[in-house]
Amino acid sequence: MNKRHRLIPAAVAGTAALGLLTLSACSASDAADGAGSSGKLKVTASFYPMEFLAKEIGGDHVAVTALTKPGVEPHDLELTPRQTAALGKADVIVYLKGLQPAVDEAVKQSGVENTADAASLTTLEEHGTEVDGHAHTTGDNHSGEGEAGADPHIWLDPVKYAEVAKGVNTTLAKADPDNAATYQKNTDVLVKKLDALNNQFKDGLKNRASDTFITTHAAFGYLAERYGLVEEAIGGIDPEAEPSGARIKALQQLSAKHHVTTVFFETLASNATAKTLAGDLHLKTDVLDPLEGITDKSKGTDYFEVQQSNLKALQTALGSK
Repeated sequence: MNKRHRLIPAAVAGTAALGLLTLSACSASDAADGAGSSGKLKVTASFYPMEFLAKEIGGDHVAVTALTKPGVEPHDLELTPRQTAALGKADVIVYLKGLQPAVDEAVKQSGVENTADAASLTTLEEHGTEVDGHAHTTGDNHSGEGEAGADPHIWLDPVKYAEVAKGVNTTLAKADPDNAATYQKNTDVLVKKLDALNNQFKDGLKNRASDTFITTHAAFGYLAERYGLVEEAIGGIDPEAEPSGARIKALQQLSAKHHVTTVFFETLASNATAKTLAGDLHLKTDVLDPLEGITDKSKGTDYFEVQQSNLKALQTALGSK
């Protein structure tokens, strides 16, 4: 991660947390505080994919607070002292270690017993490594859980996302055993829907003219590996990384060789580089959503709708029949 990730020093955050904990009144931003009076399990989720799992599995038995608000790029998240203090009052924290350093540090400070780290619930891999000038992201380079350089975008692969869902279920059941049966039932329903989505991607991308697609952000390595595709990223894992001149030249060459038709950009980061490259190469542009947050610009209102939109965009770009 680069210098854009500025962590709150532990001493400052701790002092602020102690001061805020003395406040007698609850504010609207302290959603976790108000959950206790409702009798629901207080769950804090780091960003949208974790929030979606917590809500789908927890249902009516949980009150979920998201640390990353809609429209905020998750990689850029900085926590306020108020958010850091409120985090310590959660019954459960659902997050993805390695994606948001500020959250990782705050979870460590929180003292919350029941935490679900998505990165520990499936196998992480390295994606986006340049080889001979090409940032191939087919998942050939594997790394262990939590290793530096591991790609955190596991939620874009429905199979891996289902593995994470099962782990979140276990954590919720441990924190609230009285409702464990309901959490298990909701998890079974969610996993079945994710299995169906996986089959839709497999069938929908089976017959295609090309395997290669270009994105601004190397977020789709797991999805590419799952369905036998090759993601060529303009930048890297960081959505705002600037490409080198050599990388741009390599993309120009491979776009012709692999019959690339489209340069994909996303909703929460600038599309300027994608549009410039597409213009130079006379290619189309389209949205491939990394699903890091839902806004009014999203092509769908939840995880499944946006993934369906992503599938259609890939089918069009790859010439699927």
